[in-house]
Amino acid sequence: MSSIIYGQWAGLGKGKAPTITTVDDNPLSNAVPATVVESEQPSLVAELPEPSTATPQPEPPPSVDASIDEREITIKLGDRNYRIRGLYKNMSYEQLKVNVLVSRGEHVHIDTFDIYSARPRTTFMNQAAAELGVQDEVIKKDLGKVLLKLEELQDKQIKHTLTPEQETPTLNDTEQQHAIELLQDKHLLQRILDDFHTAGVVGEETNKLVGYLACVSRKLDKPLAVIIQSSSAAGKSSLMDAILNLMPEEERVQYSAMTGQSLFYMGETNLKNKILAIAEEEGAENASYALKLLQSEGELTIASTGKDDTTGNMVTKEYHVEGPVMLFLTTTAIDIDEELMNRCIVLTVNESREQTQAIHAMQRKQQTLEGLLQNEDKKHLIQLHRNAQRLLRPLLVANPFAEQLTFIDDKTRTRRDHMKYLCLIRAIALLHQYQRDVKTVNHKGQSLRYIEVTKEDIETANKLAHDVLGRTLDELPPQTRTLLKHVYRMVTQACKKQGIEQKDYRFSRRDIHNATRWSDGQLKIHCSRLTELEYLLVHRGGRGQSLVYELLYDGNLESQEKHLMGLINPDNLGYDATKSGQTTEKTAPRQGQVSPKSGASQTGKNGAKPGVTEAYHEVEEKAEKNAPLHESKNTSHRSDSLPLAAAASE
Repeated sequence: MSSIIYGQWAGLGKGKAPTITTVDDNPLSNAVPATVVESEQPSLVAELPEPSTATPQPEPPPSVDASIDEREITIKLGDRNYRIRGLYKNMSYEQLKVNVLVSRGEHVHIDTFDIYSARPRTTFMNQAAAELGVQDEVIKKDLGKVLLKLEELQDKQIKHTLTPEQETPTLNDTEQQHAIELLQDKHLLQRILDDFHTAGVVGEETNKLVGYLACVSRKLDKPLAVIIQSSSAAGKSSLMDAILNLMPEEERVQYSAMTGQSLFYMGETNLKNKILAIAEEEGAENASYALKLLQSEGELTIASTGKDDTTGNMVTKEYHVEGPVMLFLTTTAIDIDEELMNRCIVLTVNESREQTQAIHAMQRKQQTLEGLLQNEDKKHLIQLHRNAQRLLRPLLVANPFAEQLTFIDDKTRTRRDHMKYLCLIRAIALLHQYQRDVKTVNHKGQSLRYIEVTKEDIETANKLAHDVLGRTLDELPPQTRTLLKHVYRMVTQACKKQGIEQKDYRFSRRDIHNATRWSDGQLKIHCSRLTELEYLLVHRGGRGQSLVYELLYDGNLESQEKHLMGLINPDNLGYDATKSGQTTEKTAPRQGQVSPKSGASQTGKNGAKPGVTEAYHEVEEKAEKNAPLHESKNTSHRSDSLPLAAAASE
């Protein structure tokens, strides 16, 4: 009975009947049913793939070709063209929101959506398929290829943004040796001037040195700032470019113009210890507040609203730009923003006829064979100076003579000008660091390395300060003062020739134009300024409404030299050896320095005119007491340091 049931049960299914009832419980048994089960049932071990025959991973799909420019990406798939814009805004891997336009013949569909979002992607797929007259599956495959290409480009974009734009080049042994030889030249400043001349920049010795030293000050905690002021086509941009060409590319940032908020959104360390050069001060007018703040505070911080990268909600974000930074500007404006000007050293381009003749001679020389060969030397000199600048270390600069120095203090703005003077001294010392002892001092568990200022540094700084700082402290802009000198010379010669007194001589703007060859626009501006400050007096002419001028100023401009009052003679400085640290590096012998010919040192007895402030005399007396090495009073004054209106009234 049981056998019939077993037969019926076995015939019901497609497979064999279970063999459980016939298998012997003895594991050593060789019963046939056990053998049948082993042969007909698939082995569990056989189901696992063998290592030798493992299936390889599928290769990634080939990347599609794309045409890429600054604004958009173009991808062609069959008879369908895809144009994608806005990829540069996606700086997070979690978002890929772009504007996609797909076209097929005359049919076009466009939409802006996040390709990572399934619902907007599906909507685009359905609408584009209906518009172009293709199957949804075609657009779906296209979007997959576009997505992979955009991810590839986005990854490159993010990595490029996070990578420093410029890395400091590594100098080989020969380049390093030549750069150190330049920095150890005992006549380094004169060498710099000679190299400028070889590079095609004639004249402007003081401006070239001050601009070069200001760029060196970028490695200090309080760098200098420079504005080059001149009329149009006078060569201010050429002078700035010549100075910047000697600086490493990775340590300078140049712009033609800047918007009001652009500085706040720069990278946190993109400007630290670098040169920020702007071609025209007018181009940075909207950013003047940020520039002034960056120069004074050494950093910028702004709070702004923006979308959170994860949630998309509006949040407050903080942007920080770290300094310090050296500012380098040019301008044709006569009236510079007062707050910006008193933070900068103002350099005025030489616009004399003699300078123009020298420039013409240099331009003609550059067309000769000698000039062409000199242009090849220029490339070598530029690279040499760049390498030398890379070797400058941001050492601390201690001034052991600082407490003995003096400076004019009759105006509040001299508080900033005094810091310019001190920073100029430090920049000179920093440039000569390979000619100085590098000393160390232990402070709060830290070993600090520094170099010291020498008397030669102060002497050089004094000669430069007489020219640039003494000029900026004048009440007249440099170009207006230059015109006053031309007018004074013209009137003096005419009065002498005609045998009349100055008060009886009249002249017009045409007379000034014939004598100076200045443009009518320049003369209108500067004559108006001189009239407002009562250097010139306007009279009605004898022909209707014509105007003539009388020169009221009766000083002696011809004998005046540029000079900054209040600077102590370096010979009167004493050195306190107890303040010196320990020498830790090889000491180089003291090297001599040179300074521009135009800034001759003023020594001799005090020649101050009546009207010099009593406060200055007090400073002078204090300096005299604090200078143990002095023998006589050697501080001199320039006669034009007084306001010209006051001198005219004497």
